[in-house]
Amino acid sequence: MVRRYDFRAIEERWRDFWRENGFFRAHTSDTKPKFYYLNMFPYPSGYLHVGHGRNYIIGDVITRFYIMRGFNVLNPMGWDAFGLPAENAAIDRGIHPREWTLTNIAQAKEQFRAWGIEYDWDREVTTCLPEYYRFTQWLFLTLYKNGLAYKKRASVNYCPSCNTVLANEQVVGGLCERCGTPAQKKTLDQWFFKITAYADRLLEDLENLPDWPENVKKMQANWIGRSEGAEVTFHTEDGEDVVVFTTRPDTLWGATFIVLAPEHPLVDTLASGEQRPTVEAYRKEAGTKTEQDRQSIEREKTGVFTGGYAINPVNEEKIPVWIADYVMMSYGTGAIMAVPAHDERDFDFAIKFGLPIIPVIKRIDGVSKSYIPIGSADDGVEQALDAAGFSVEHRSDGFYLTMTAERADAYARLVQGYLKPGSWTEVVGGRWLFIFHDDIVEFDSVEADRAIMNRCRNLEDSSRRFRTVMEAMSSFPFYSDVLFHVDRGEMINSANFSGTPGEEATSQVISWLEETGAGKATINFRLHDWLISRQRYWGAPIPIIYCDKCGVVPVPEEDLPVLLPEVEFIGKKGLADVPGYAETICPRCGGSAKQDTDTMDTFVDSSWYYLRYISPHDQKQPFVKDDVDRWLPVDQYVGGVEHAILHLLYSRFVTKALHDLGYLGFDEPFKRLFTQGMVCHNAYHCPRHGWLYPHEVKHGRCPQCGEQVEISNFSMSKSKKNVVAPSEIIERYGADTERLYTLFMGPPDRDIEWSEEGVRGALRFLNRLWNLVISQAEKVADVRESVDVAVLDKPGRALWRRYHYTVKKVTEDIGPRFSFNTAISTIMELVNELGRYVQQETCDALVREVIEGLVLILSPFVPFICEEMWRQIGRSDAVLENKWPSFLPEALEEETVEIPVQINGKLRARVRVSIDISRDASALEQAALDASAVAERIKGKELVKVIAVPGRMVSLVVR
Repeated sequence: MVRRYDFRAIEERWRDFWRENGFFRAHTSDTKPKFYYLNMFPYPSGYLHVGHGRNYIIGDVITRFYIMRGFNVLNPMGWDAFGLPAENAAIDRGIHPREWTLTNIAQAKEQFRAWGIEYDWDREVTTCLPEYYRFTQWLFLTLYKNGLAYKKRASVNYCPSCNTVLANEQVVGGLCERCGTPAQKKTLDQWFFKITAYADRLLEDLENLPDWPENVKKMQANWIGRSEGAEVTFHTEDGEDVVVFTTRPDTLWGATFIVLAPEHPLVDTLASGEQRPTVEAYRKEAGTKTEQDRQSIEREKTGVFTGGYAINPVNEEKIPVWIADYVMMSYGTGAIMAVPAHDERDFDFAIKFGLPIIPVIKRIDGVSKSYIPIGSADDGVEQALDAAGFSVEHRSDGFYLTMTAERADAYARLVQGYLKPGSWTEVVGGRWLFIFHDDIVEFDSVEADRAIMNRCRNLEDSSRRFRTVMEAMSSFPFYSDVLFHVDRGEMINSANFSGTPGEEATSQVISWLEETGAGKATINFRLHDWLISRQRYWGAPIPIIYCDKCGVVPVPEEDLPVLLPEVEFIGKKGLADVPGYAETICPRCGGSAKQDTDTMDTFVDSSWYYLRYISPHDQKQPFVKDDVDRWLPVDQYVGGVEHAILHLLYSRFVTKALHDLGYLGFDEPFKRLFTQGMVCHNAYHCPRHGWLYPHEVKHGRCPQCGEQVEISNFSMSKSKKNVVAPSEIIERYGADTERLYTLFMGPPDRDIEWSEEGVRGALRFLNRLWNLVISQAEKVADVRESVDVAVLDKPGRALWRRYHYTVKKVTEDIGPRFSFNTAISTIMELVNELGRYVQQETCDALVREVIEGLVLILSPFVPFICEEMWRQIGRSDAVLENKWPSFLPEALEEETVEIPVQINGKLRARVRVSIDISRDASALEQAALDASAVAERIKGKELVKVIAVPGRMVSLVVR
């Protein structure tokens, strides 16, 4: 009788085996090919749940795989231990963040041990320890000394709950991403890293990262936001210059107003006496909004007129200057020229405030529309239009027409002859004409806008409510899709530039601007410099001293680290609140001085940690250049897509800066990137009592008040209480079961839903595998001969082929594909075939080869059971001491069969397919339809029915 699968005993036996034997210890001097695998290191702000496990289990699989393939593998682990996540969690519990952080690190290490996840623990780094953050401070000083770190007074996002500044990227939907509190605006002296100096390279070098996900590269490109255009100077009546940045200088003739950011310094100059109170009130209100709020396309546009005017340099038009909060000082020049005919945001603003909208670019599609109200034209107009070839839709209230721009003039002349005095119609879209019974007026300028509206108001009282032509046209739904566009078409209504083709327009206008001194070609970026100052205790202190005599003085490198003060728990306070911390001595003159009291953003810590792993305990230097140049870039980096912008962009910047300064021989940190999906689980919310743990909810009701709860599915989150503790799963099912299910439940780059039934299914498979291997262990333990394929019977050859196919498939699925679920599925199929084979007279050498290979290729996924089975089949060495199995190409040469194909009951063709395809009805059907002889006979006919009989025939019915 086969002894049962006792996962608790097995896992306890092997849990420390790999660490004790040093299998995961990388050797810098080893001559084997290197493979640097790295998971994004975690925040130790709480315990790990099964959702976290997905990321780290993937890493353990890859590491074991490459060790067995003969690589010198480096897979280290560390802790992103500074910053708000850990500090806020500690504050919530009333303990010191150091105590909370180090406790969580110990618990996380024990959780990794329980999972069977191993690292090169000799290289562990913890960012909150002085041996690490002294070199975070070294990085700051290196950037500072080379002009890449600076301090300035700036308007910043501030979280009143966290009591600290937030980077723009840390404000999501107007809220602090850490605590959900609405962010505020404050003006403070802050430290910045000059990441904008690398904006072009950060963008262009994305092309050098072919093994990064396209969505991540697109997110970074959008965040960098490179825009090519021109800076154009508008002179104001007060003699000041307003410089605007535009990506569409070809639309300058359609600029009918200017909009400044509320913070723009010219607002004070331009705001006239009577407008000043309104302007000041608006500026104050805008100061309470975040950039994300102000730039939201969903919110209604707001703004106020300053009372000032500027002169459009291309046509000398006097245009009003407004302020609006959707314009940001941080982008471009803080001023825009508004061209409402060709920008949706400007269009909405102009409609709301009654500002002129003049089209200056021709629609590429030329679509034009017109409406003739009932009673406005003489009888016969419809017949005349029909006779002229115009398509007329006759509705109860009038005639609706859509035409090309080329026919608009002919249409206008025809309709004019039928219009009654006092009536008018118009053509809008690809052509802009206003048709009166005695005149046809082109809508091509602000003067034309005024003239047309004056005449319409005189003819019809209802037109008096409209301030501009476009406001009147926008009130008619039929015209809504042709009133504005963003095409880069031919220039119109643009003086001497009218008729300039769209592909030449921008460059020609920029050349003219530069010749006349009205503007110049410019490249702009959405990317801002990286704000690193934080006003909280739990971070790396900024190594700067302020001396009244010497000014700003960097702390000498030999005096690093600047230590965090040893203080009791201080809550949501910063170093400025620690008595005596700021008092220091100037290292230059020896006089009294002040220590900077800000700490660094935790993203600074994580921007370089992948370098520190190479020499983590060197206290003289952050890393050794020759060693990092050998090990980096990281061969495989894995983490969540939520870090696509911040962490990855900052790491790329730091790497490029250190490369340019001679510290590194490479300028990209991560060669290959994989972003894993999230693990989701049902979350239960009571309107009165908030989030509830799943086990608390009975029959869909809150245990406290009995009300029906709301059930949603979210990624696992401690805040929503929808997490599953690994300890529960490991105790009930085993670590191998959790690992297997985690890897099998779906493609690793997609979100998946946690299912207890799926966990039980994984355990059933491991039980079946155990029983199968142990039932054959004694028989194969002493087998020494190799497989003689020539003497294998048909089932034996099928198993032999299946085994080599499985080795090939699993090798490819783990390595370049990261397709762990399909690898496991393929292994399960091999287990099934092996199970059938051992029910008969077998070749023991084949069974031994298959079982040994099966254990080896399955071991990265479920290492505990595989290490135990390895010993049970007579092996005394460790699994990781063995080479990864290879496959025989000749075993993959498929045997084929010929399948007859009938069409309408008659044999018309024969197709040759592999045995595997012949056994699969859908694959056999497709193979028959793909065959050229069959395709030729059914060409042009309707395929009514297909019947595929596996292994026998395919029958088609056509007509």
